[in-house]
Amino acid sequence: MKKDHKIILFDGVCNLCNGAVIFMIKRDVEDRFRFAALQSETGLKYVQKHNIDTNKVDSILLIDGDKYYQKSGAALRIALYLNGAYPLLYGLLIIPKFIRDGVYEYIARNRYRWYGKKESCMIPTPELKAKFL
Repeated sequence: MKKDHKIILFDGVCNLCNGAVIFMIKRDVEDRFRFAALQSETGLKYVQKHNIDTNKVDSILLIDGDKYYQKSGAALRIALYLNGAYPLLYGLLIIPKFIRDGVYEYIARNRYRWYGKKESCMIPTPELKAKFL
């Protein structure tokens, strides 16, 4: 793995999160991201390394070097590196964090009800396998 890869940890059983991972992979034309399910051995190592409380954050996290971002901060920073007009979303960081995170948390709380849940983590296809840790 390149030193400058950004790590995205995601809820491996969440259909919305899995869809978001596929969305990001398709728009990661510069190959900046690597992915791991929060529930995986690799995901748990990153959670422990950064002392992340998964009772408070359990959907998508972005790890960039020694820093990590959660909730809306993670989503908007991820958008910054996607192909197309998505980097423009980064400008939404000007919205107060409590508002951005409030919207994020509402979606995260309802994601299983709205999008469903898998029995186990996604298994990447052979062509996507290199993107996963």
